[in-house]
Amino acid sequence: MSDKVPVTVLTGYLGAGKTTLLNRILSEPHGQKYAVIVNEFGEVGIDNDLIVGADEEIFEMNNGCVCCTVRGDLVRIIDGLMRRKGKFDAIILETTGLADPAPVAQTFFIDDNIGRKAKLDAVVTVADAKWLKDRLKDAPEAKNQIAFADVILLNKTDLVAPDELGDVEARIRGINPYARLHKTQRCDIAGAMHSILTAFWRSSRNFSPIAIIIIITMMVTIITTITSMTRVITTMAAA
Repeated sequence: MSDKVPVTVLTGYLGAGKTTLLNRILSEPHGQKYAVIVNEFGEVGIDNDLIVGADEEIFEMNNGCVCCTVRGDLVRIIDGLMRRKGKFDAIILETTGLADPAPVAQTFFIDDNIGRKAKLDAVVTVADAKWLKDRLKDAPEAKNQIAFADVILLNKTDLVAPDELGDVEARIRGINPYARLHKTQRCDIAGAMHSILTAFWRSSRNFSPIAIIIIITMMVTIITTITSMTRVITTMAAA
């Protein structure tokens, strides 16, 4: 059995409801202990009444979770959390609303230091039922967030009519037919936060065709860049 800590990457476009979900994870008595890493420009305000202890950048919450903020090197943050290994079950890593999840996911495969300590378990995307169709037209990041997802929370379903909700779901399935899809209001599944968290941790990884294309494109770009740099170095050495 692997002793690597499972990591869930939490993504979603601006306004989709990630903040609501993160606040639930940090405050509700869901019975799981998670280390939540929020990005430097995140909107999550840590309620002082929930903090029971603090050590540098890491805050202990009264429901057993810990929260820390990325201020630079993700490897350093994970190293700091590893010193608390055994005090949490898994890590949830938030990306910015404008972030493409591909480079973040890629980190767990190409960075040996992180790869020895943690493993990418799932990519979870929070999508806004009301505005997703518009975002898919003008924001490529929104499409990539759907494409890479293992689990999708289609949030704010109460703000759209049933026929419109069906259309949004069809658009999602056109991009990613494999992800586990939950329709939510305020990022809640029948009031059971444990169901949401279990959906994260135990999801099976099956990249969508679009995600596979994006990964291949990124790897080709990296290989091309390395090849070009090698040629430049060789030319300079021969000169």
